[in-house]
Amino acid sequence: MSSSATTEATGQEHVWSVSEHLDDILGSVRPLEPIELQLLDAQGCVLVEDVTVPVSLPPFDNSSMDGYAVRVADITGASEEFPAVLTVIGDVAAGQGEQPTVGAGQAARIMTGAPLPPGAEAVVPVEWTDGGLGEGPVSGMRAHSAAPEGAFGEVRVHRPAEARAHVRARGSDVRAGDRALTAGTVLGAPQIALLAAIGRGTVTVRPRPRVVVMSTGSELIQPGEELAKGQIYDSNSFALTAAARDAGAIAYRVGAVADDAETLRSTIEDQLIRADLIVTTGGVSVGAYDVVKEALESVGSAEDGVEDGSGIEFRKLAMQPGKPQGFGSIGPDHTPLLALPGNPVSSYVSFEIFVRPAVRALMGLPDVHRPTARAELTADKALTSPAGKRQFLRGQYDADTGSVRPVGGAGSHLVAALAHANALIVVPEDTASVEPGTDVEVVLLG
Repeated sequence: MSSSATTEATGQEHVWSVSEHLDDILGSVRPLEPIELQLLDAQGCVLVEDVTVPVSLPPFDNSSMDGYAVRVADITGASEEFPAVLTVIGDVAAGQGEQPTVGAGQAARIMTGAPLPPGAEAVVPVEWTDGGLGEGPVSGMRAHSAAPEGAFGEVRVHRPAEARAHVRARGSDVRAGDRALTAGTVLGAPQIALLAAIGRGTVTVRPRPRVVVMSTGSELIQPGEELAKGQIYDSNSFALTAAARDAGAIAYRVGAVADDAETLRSTIEDQLIRADLIVTTGGVSVGAYDVVKEALESVGSAEDGVEDGSGIEFRKLAMQPGKPQGFGSIGPDHTPLLALPGNPVSSYVSFEIFVRPAVRALMGLPDVHRPTARAELTADKALTSPAGKRQFLRGQYDADTGSVRPVGGAGSHLVAALAHANALIVVPEDTASVEPGTDVEVVLLG
């Protein structure tokens, strides 16, 4: 039975559980359609295809040191007292196409990353040689442009080396035909480096969701402005925009909209062109100036002459903080909209529990939730929680000790305490009191 049917049958408003509300959101949000992007544009996006390696890495045997490419037999038993004296037949530089062939009693001066030349079996670092100067061990090579004669003459090798010493083998990183990355991978700098290294210029991904965040309230002004009587600074739009970016979205902060239903509605409609998800904060409770409900309750209804399945439903949740919530879709593309309460802690907790999973679902990620852990509660006294509600308390989690302690009180306006929390302590609906030393669930926020 739907919540509206339940309300009609019982005469009582349905109170949604946290799980019901979240399931409804995730059941409605669909991953964004894949697109092909240039590598750097795909940063932070989710790969939708397995990527196979077309060419081995490295594509050829190459030197891991600056030194000399040699045959093993020619340097067997070499020492500083009795060095192996080899004829230098030329240079092998990185990117060089043609290489000299190393024969008996010969060496080729070689640079890091350069192909191992034919005939050579190992590389001796330049520090094991006299660098062609006829003296003791050297610490490096002189620049070719300053001393081109170093590519010829003789070099004394003071230490022996085994076959393949200081040689990076072809395919030692990945081999042609290997799977480089699997579908579902979030592309960060290392993954983009691998794609570039195997020659991929573009990749097919789900784009990062575009999330528009706006606060409501005539009392809100922007940081940096002068506070007048009865005004406060708008922190919610900053907090939620930052949280959306942390979740992987491209986030746009609209800022504060005054308590006027038509202004809010037109602002939301203007933002639809750049939104995959809209988040509002404030104006969802039962006050006379809660304009989000006033502006959006009729969206997509028959009264508007539109019956396309869109619309926003406002609900009460068995949750603290975050009891009033709104969810639905708006506009011709049925853009999801989540309306969060206006108290700063309520707003942020609601984002973490409901909006972040929606953002991750739009990205197409299989696991959309924050990681959780079990921890021992460290507190001076028992934590109390209202019966029948799931409570989320701010906490500091210590992974080394496996413990968590509350930060600040339960008030939904306590922003300072939120800034010092790295976890949310979860008190289940059927628990009214949690004693110190109890094992509790924590949602990790970092």
